[in-house]
Amino acid sequence: MHQKILILDFGAQYSQLIARRVRETHAYCELHPCDVTADFIRQFSPQGIILSGGPASVTTAETPRAPQIVFELGVPVLGICYGMQTMAAQLGGTVKTSRVAEFGYAEISVNGQPSVLLNDIHDRTDDDGHHFLDVWMSHGDKVITLPPGFRVIASNTTTPVAAMADDTRRFYGVQFHPEVTHTSQGKAMIDRFVHRICGLDRGWNMPNYMQEAIQKIRTTVGDDHVILGLSGGVDSSVAAVLIHRAIGERLTCVFVDNGLLRLNEATQVMNTFSKNLGVKIIHVDASDQ
Repeated sequence: MHQKILILDFGAQYSQLIARRVRETHAYCELHPCDVTADFIRQFSPQGIILSGGPASVTTAETPRAPQIVFELGVPVLGICYGMQTMAAQLGGTVKTSRVAEFGYAEISVNGQPSVLLNDIHDRTDDDGHHFLDVWMSHGDKVITLPPGFRVIASNTTTPVAAMADDTRRFYGVQFHPEVTHTSQGKAMIDRFVHRICGLDRGWNMPNYMQEAIQKIRTTVGDDHVILGLSGGVDSSVAAVLIHRAIGERLTCVFVDNGLLRLNEATQVMNTFSKNLGVKIIHVDASDQ
């Protein structure tokens, strides 16, 4: 079994990118909806949890919250943007809608005694020895009061709590998005959280995972047959290739041309899978419909 990170998705446009960044550090992770059950999280047995951003506001009733077990498992937790805000609210802090929303580049100052998450990670240092980070912000709410046990580890004028930490419980929150390239030290932060804070090794990689996935498919399918809806997009195409390598002719793909594809795309999909890869595929022309 792999050591693994669980990412809970609150609907951010960058959620898949968080997973990519974790995998780029040679660590296994999975992205799941934020409303998974406590039993699911226990059975997943993560070494760390990341709470993604999202479009909702913590200040509004009935918006998503992290399952409470996230904060009771005893594993490190990193909240990003909305994930930081719901962490703060659920652990006893205060979140309010800001009079000034931030979207885009921002410079933040790393506080005098940074936590494990940001220690020695910065973009530049001024003459007085203060460290600064270039980050990407996207938020309308902000943390006003810290939860008990937390301290501010980065800030700027607009966002006094740009990052917070409880090193004892290994809970961290960042108001910015470390997963995007605009946060120049973001990869270093995610690497720091995954490997130093959560303690994962660097033994996972995608080529090895491909073989694991193929074997898992063989075990799951057994002697049965599989029907796959194939759109020609990345997700279904990768699934088709993996399943075909696992069970061969017992896979049947159904490709529906809905008439809204790019010019010649339907032909390209058929050629790629039928002729080049030898996948059994049924082509349904529903363009008129």
